[in-house]
Amino acid sequence: MSSMNAEVIPKHIAIIMDGNGRWATSRKLPRAAGHRAGAETVRRIVKASAERGIEALTLFAFSSENWNRPEREVKLIMELFSWTLSRELKRLQNANIRLEFIGDLSALSEKLRKKLLAGAEKTAENTGMKLVVAVNYGGRWDITNATLKIARAVQLGDLTTESINEQMLSEYLSTAHLPDPDLFIRTSGELRISNFLMWQLAYTELYFADVHWPDFDEAELDKAITDFSNRQRRFGKTPEQIGE
Repeated sequence: MSSMNAEVIPKHIAIIMDGNGRWATSRKLPRAAGHRAGAETVRRIVKASAERGIEALTLFAFSSENWNRPEREVKLIMELFSWTLSRELKRLQNANIRLEFIGDLSALSEKLRKKLLAGAEKTAENTGMKLVVAVNYGGRWDITNATLKIARAVQLGDLTTESINEQMLSEYLSTAHLPDPDLFIRTSGELRISNFLMWQLAYTELYFADVHWPDFDEAELDKAITDFSNRQRRFGKTPEQIGE
């Protein structure tokens, strides 16, 4: 692990883990091999992030649009979720990492949903890095879901329309318990956020890595963090105000 200044380490990193299929195709391997290689990268990056003092790591594992992929590939990804959780849960416990899931889990099979929630419950008392896995997640779904909850609260008389503001909406999102991401990383050279944490990324620093996810290692993570540390985050202020 490289030596880093804790003052410039992002507290929350969000990652779109892109390129498993292309990694496999470039090696004349089945796409399944890419997803399995990607799972190994998850293990390395989770460990590296915790070692570097990251407080929260959110991984986009399966989007609400990914259901449009071939049925066989979707089935493989779901099986990989289950297998990876079984293999990694003890390691997460030993590392004091708290596992959480966000997204519409109701669309998953009952068996997988129960397994994911049980894994989260087993690590709920851990006090180290939060590992947040977005499954069947979409940014538009998140905002819509928050809006529906607020509307119901107003209907029941628990809220007034005058009390609704940006802060309140944030508190109804699936990430209400987390700070907004400081750093967003997307691998495989794609330059878009693809319906991921749309509200939360408003002032996040964006970093796009050219390597496919299976090739994203500790050195690549350090490159992203170093790039982040060299940026000036102004949040609407002038450079002179930031320098005060």
